[in-house]
Amino acid sequence: MRLPALIRIFALVAATCLWETQAMAADGLISIKSSFGPEDTMKRLEAEVKARGLTVFAHVDHAAGAAAVGLPLRPTDLLIFGNAKGGTPLMQQAQTIGIDLPLKALVWQDDQGATWLSYNDPAYLAQRHGVGEPAKAAVDAMTTALHAIATKATAP
Repeated sequence: MRLPALIRIFALVAATCLWETQAMAADGLISIKSSFGPEDTMKRLEAEVKARGLTVFAHVDHAAGAAAVGLPLRPTDLLIFGNAKGGTPLMQQAQTIGIDLPLKALVWQDDQGATWLSYNDPAYLAQRHGVGEPAKAAVDAMTTALHAIATKATAP
């Protein structure tokens, strides 16, 4: 087998793996398939957020809210977390980004029973609100941290 063929095969395998883990990375929303069920994924997410010294502001169980009014909803849990040191530099550039902060991560189960962890891409949020170059380091740090947190919560 020639080298170009091996490169094409490797690229196809890599693209397939990326598609499997981030099948819905459009419109600023990054979704990663979890190796765990919804409850364990949320527990792992919350533990990792706290381990990194971030504050958990709220945990919203949307399925429980739906059940309270007699409506069915697959597991859908929102974790709201962050810290002022990370978010303030962005708000100093564009206060409207406060509508998207603190950070949020959604753990949800699809109609096939798969569990997903979704979160907003910080770079997308920065662009949406016109956050300038001075906050680039904060956006990059948020991007790196969210990816690491999501990976730790979803990977075995």
